[in-house]
Amino acid sequence: MNDESYEGPWLVVGLGNPGEQYARNRHNIGFMVVDLLARRMGAKFKAHKSRAQVAEGRLAGRRVVLAKPQSFMNLSGGPVTALRDFYKAPLSALVAVHDELDIDYAALRLKLGGGDNGHNGLKSVTKSLGPDYHRVRCGIGRPPGRMEVADFVLKDFSATERKDLEWFVDRSADAVEALLSEGLERAQSTYNS
Repeated sequence: MNDESYEGPWLVVGLGNPGEQYARNRHNIGFMVVDLLARRMGAKFKAHKSRAQVAEGRLAGRRVVLAKPQSFMNLSGGPVTALRDFYKAPLSALVAVHDELDIDYAALRLKLGGGDNGHNGLKSVTKSLGPDYHRVRCGIGRPPGRMEVADFVLKDFSATERKDLEWFVDRSADAVEALLSEGLERAQSTYNS
């Protein structure tokens, strides 16, 4: 499918864990980005039968469904598949926004397809749908010292990181909008750092 010719809604899914105790974790940057996009659209999240919260509206001139799966990260594939089926969106109109360990903090990479790089949310989505969806990869860097990856991603951003977090979330949301309005290659040339 040619992205430019698709008229239906794009699904922009922030990956994260539901619940207040996880809200500010590194693993939840996907939720933070779609929350900002919902504010930009003037839309509120509502429960959906897909086991996700959804907000519908227009962004960058396109119909968009923002979603936050309400399963835990490693089970994201179920709600994302249910959303894709409900909205009848092709896989190429799916954008997963997620944390990425192998990219420095506050750096972004946009891509279509690829592996899961050990990310349990991506692993679950890919197992359910295949790999050919867009990703907005939000760099969180590697854990310091000998800290376990699971401990690192489930911790809140550090005080130093929080100084740039609002800017980082804003830039990530801008990258999603650029992907929707300009296509992958142009968005990559602007945002891939």
